[in-house]
Amino acid sequence: MTGSARVFGDDINTDYIVTSRRKRESIDPQFLRAYIFEELDPQFAASLVPGDLIVAGKNFGCGSAMEVAVTALLGAGIRAVLARSFSRTYFRNAVNNGLLPVVCDTGGIREGDRLIIDGGRVLNDTTGAIVPAEPLPPIMLEIVQAGGLVGYMVRRQRS
Repeated sequence: MTGSARVFGDDINTDYIVTSRRKRESIDPQFLRAYIFEELDPQFAASLVPGDLIVAGKNFGCGSAMEVAVTALLGAGIRAVLARSFSRTYFRNAVNNGLLPVVCDTGGIREGDRLIIDGGRVLNDTTGAIVPAEPLPPIMLEIVQAGGLVGYMVRRQRS
């Protein structure tokens, strides 16, 4: 997976990702994609390119357990979030919906860096740095690769 880094700091809560008031309007990912991170940067959603990678510090996805905070990112074409740590609920919501959560040291990654997620490491194509990443357990990786828990279960029923 390759993309440009879109960098945030620590303690990015689910209401920063997409506010609760937006989910009351609609839970359609195509609607929500226009409002991701609007509380932090009202222009952010318009600047996204499908394939961009969200990069954050510690405790990404803290706050309420809104699953829509994952589906909004997926609707915007984001397929992975790299962070020093994730809230437990956000991590599971990400896996269950097919968003790859990558736990790694994000301190050296800057806005716009070209990143390549390659198994258990992140290659920063801009700086040449190689950052080890915590591997996902095989079952979680299978779920993400299937596009989420529903896709995974469908695959298992067919085999």
